[in-house]
Amino acid sequence: MRPPLPRLHAITDERIARRPDLEDIAAELAKGGGSQLAFHARGRELSGHEHYELAVRLSDSQSVRLFVNDRLDVALAVPCAGVQLGRGSLPVDTARALNPLWWIGQSVHDLAEAEAARVSGADYLVVGPVFETASHPGRPALGVEQLGAIVAAAAELPVIAIGGITAERVQDVKRSGAYGVAAIRALWDDADPAAAARRMREWML
Repeated sequence: MRPPLPRLHAITDERIARRPDLEDIAAELAKGGGSQLAFHARGRELSGHEHYELAVRLSDSQSVRLFVNDRLDVALAVPCAGVQLGRGSLPVDTARALNPLWWIGQSVHDLAEAEAARVSGADYLVVGPVFETASHPGRPALGVEQLGAIVAAAAELPVIAIGGITAERVQDVKRSGAYGVAAIRALWDDADPAAAARRMREWML
C-alpha cells in the first residue's frame, strides 16, 4: 500500500540542480516539510547522467519522498515514490507497467488536459501556472478561479497547484480545493528554507 501523496512539492530546475549547496538546502527543507514534503528531480535541459546524479543527491533524506520528472529510466535507477509526466513524457500506462506502486502524476494546464489525464489513469495532477512565474515567461496564469474549476473536474484526483506559489498565496490556493502546492524559487531560494517549507506545510494542512 502506498503512503499518502505529500502536500508540499519542492521542484528543481537546471540552476538549482547544479547548485553546490543543493544537499544543504534539501536538508533544511526536510526539516520544515517533514513527511509532507516531496522532492522532484527535474531539469529539462539536464543530460541523462546529470538527471540521475540529481536524483541521487535528493534521495539521501530519510523523511522526504523522491519523485522523478519525465525520465522513467532515472526513476528506475534510483528508489523513488513516484514520477511526474509532462507533454513529452511516455504515457501513464507505460509508467504504471514499470512500477505499479509509483504515484504517477501528470502536468496539465487547462480543463481539457485535466480530463485527458484523468481518463489516462493518472494518480494526481500538477496544475499551473496558477500565477505568473519566471519559470514559464509569457504563459498566461490560470488564476485561482480556473484552478478551482479544474479541481472540480478532476473529481477524486488530488490537484497540486504550481506556478508563482508563495507562502502568502497558499491559503488562496487551498480555498480553491487544491490538495497541495509545488514551488521552485519560493522554497529553494528562500533565505530560511526550513521556515519557508514549514509555513507552506502548515497552511496546506
